[in-house]
Amino acid sequence: MKRYAISRNNESRAIIDRIYSDLVRRVISNPSDICQVAVASNFLKQSRSQSCGKCTPCRIGLIKLEKKIDRILDGEGGEALIEELKNIATNIKISADCAIGIASADMVLRGIGVFYDDYLSHANGNGCTSKRITVPCISRCPAGVQIPHYITLLKHKRYDEAVRLIRQDNPLVSVCGLICEHPCEDRCRRNMIDDSINIRGLKRFITEHAFNEIREENAPATGKKIAIIGGGPSGLTCAYYLAVMGHDVTIIERLEHLGGMLRYGIPKYRLPREVLDSEIEFILGSGIHVIYNTSLGIDTTLDELKEEYDCIYLSIGAHGSKTIGIEGEELNGVYSAVELLREIGDEHMPNFTGKKVAVIGGGNVAMDVARTSLRLGADGVTIVYRRRRQDMTAQAIEIESTIAEGGELLTLHSPIRAAGDENGNVTGLVIRKQIASALDQTGKPRVHAIEAAEEQTLGVDIIISAIGQSVEEKHEAIYDNNYDHESGFVVSGGDYVSGPATVILAVAAAKQAAHVIDKELGFAHAIPREIVIPDPVPDDLIACARVDMVERKPSQIISNFTEIEVGMCEEEAMQEASRCLRCDKNGFGELKGGLIW
Repeated sequence: MKRYAISRNNESRAIIDRIYSDLVRRVISNPSDICQVAVASNFLKQSRSQSCGKCTPCRIGLIKLEKKIDRILDGEGGEALIEELKNIATNIKISADCAIGIASADMVLRGIGVFYDDYLSHANGNGCTSKRITVPCISRCPAGVQIPHYITLLKHKRYDEAVRLIRQDNPLVSVCGLICEHPCEDRCRRNMIDDSINIRGLKRFITEHAFNEIREENAPATGKKIAIIGGGPSGLTCAYYLAVMGHDVTIIERLEHLGGMLRYGIPKYRLPREVLDSEIEFILGSGIHVIYNTSLGIDTTLDELKEEYDCIYLSIGAHGSKTIGIEGEELNGVYSAVELLREIGDEHMPNFTGKKVAVIGGGNVAMDVARTSLRLGADGVTIVYRRRRQDMTAQAIEIESTIAEGGELLTLHSPIRAAGDENGNVTGLVIRKQIASALDQTGKPRVHAIEAAEEQTLGVDIIISAIGQSVEEKHEAIYDNNYDHESGFVVSGGDYVSGPATVILAVAAAKQAAHVIDKELGFAHAIPREIVIPDPVPDDLIACARVDMVERKPSQIISNFTEIEVGMCEEEAMQEASRCLRCDKNGFGELKGGLIW
């Protein structure tokens, strides 16, 4: 009798899996400005090791590609060698039998197309066009906050100085400690060892333990007057830096309160109003004036403001909503997410008790209105999204928390029309099942209705559209490089220029705008960097678990707007801060001209 053995995982398999896991972590932690020619070379070596070698394009072609890229890295060949590389890659892409060869060749072609200057610089013997790799967390933060420095100050319990240091690049310190999407964590080098550092959580801890914050002293008055149109994150940021630079700043706000989408777009269970109000109060404490309930184009005009002010900064937020474009949108019970959150921002709470709600959309705003609806008494909430869950733009934690609180996620279904009764009230949302198919240029799958799928009706009383926002007002905004001191010039920023974006992107744009305005007015102010940062202490770099933020139990928060997130305790914050590798000193910041590719 023959005996058949089932292959089991053994020690060598475990080691191989660990190596692959380490490789993935190393790729994740690559900084954005790493040499893309070297990346292509390494990618080809990996691809060649995966190839079966049956077809000529892979067996011979990938070796040729690898050798030619290595010659380019050695400073050989010039433009002619790059053309040879492109021709070989094109032939492999056309003739390879499997995805390994096709994807490898496509990667090379895309790299040459985007980073041609880097390839040419290497091929001509000049090495990388960028001679210095930046610190990943700082370069990924749109505002360029000195993250390793404030984490070090936290470790030394210098919380007041840490807040001051952050505010030198981002005045919305407490706000971002609560709701920032933390792109700074994406390429954290700590991923090489275990997991990225919880940067946002540490920022929150700092703001909650700084009780004697040091205010930046305003520069001497310049005599220049600047009007900021809109008191959202962009307007507040620009106003703060211009005031610190010594300019006379006035914010003109069309609503009753400052904050923009921080107040009228983010529920207070995520951003408590007392935190927002305290932040705004600190910013206004720099000597900023505010005019409320004044709309540009109604109560005043750009021409009138130009006569009174030396510069006008347009930072009108994206308070408009996009329509779904389906039949029945005019029915009673159809809301836009922007309208709903604005009402709640003004403390006008609609009563959803016993109502069934459908939310259309897959972003963070959709999750916000879904969780808000549950707090308003809804009997059930269904989020309808036409793509897959992995295609949703909402953060994973937001999706998970929405489901934990009772929200139902219905993916790959598209709204067809809103159904209503004879009185014009919503009675249901008609949907149809979709299928995800070929990927578009952004990497997302195109979706279309399944031909055989029949229409379904969700029995709901309320439909909320959360498919996007828009700028309601458009005004002529001209940046005049020939400022003549006779009339004010106009600069635009924030959502007004970029469209709906994150808070930290609005802060970054406004900080840059402040420096542009200051320069055009004839000055060159800079906030002094006076805080002394301790040098790092050598560590053994022992792997350590990340301290994640936790939320209160749904049963404790679902019936109210109490803050959902729980901040770190001191022991958690100190452990998390100790994981920082101080890349500003070790490997990047102190490496002067160290790249030799």
